[in-house]
Amino acid sequence: MRTLVLNAGYEPLAVISFRRALILVLNHKATVIASDPEHPVVGVREDVAFDRPSVIVLSRYVRIPQSRLVPVSRRGVLRRDANRCAYCDRHATTIDHVMPKSRGGQDSWENLVACCLACNNIKGDRTPHEMGWTLRFRPKAPHGTAWIVRGVERPQPDWDEYLVAA
Repeated sequence: MRTLVLNAGYEPLAVISFRRALILVLNHKATVIASDPEHPVVGVREDVAFDRPSVIVLSRYVRIPQSRLVPVSRRGVLRRDANRCAYCDRHATTIDHVMPKSRGGQDSWENLVACCLACNNIKGDRTPHEMGWTLRFRPKAPHGTAWIVRGVERPQPDWDEYLVAA
């Protein structure tokens, strides 16, 4: 079970284990906003039970850096492009540099796309323009809550109202 952590201003910060969330609540560092009463947490003594926290809000505001840049990764590029090839729309298993690295292409969100193995092998060390190919979309850095807040890739239904605002 996972718990969504909200800053004191109700902006999503992270997803943590329910155990860590329960410790924050018991230490009065957070308050439970939503819980899962169907799966209570039972203490050593059976008469002590807590609802499993699903969403908590911190008691104090935590200052976060303004520019939370999402680091470039192979996994991130595949996720951004929904595992679809940027050239032929088939299932992608590799990534491709639009401008090849040998020609000065960078490892950046704007230069990397998901690519199927066949297109990647055919394209080789050339640009899409040289191949007569067009990209299905313009690659850009991802944004939004799902990219900034770690663990939100698989949100739980009771998190929806807290993730919409971000």
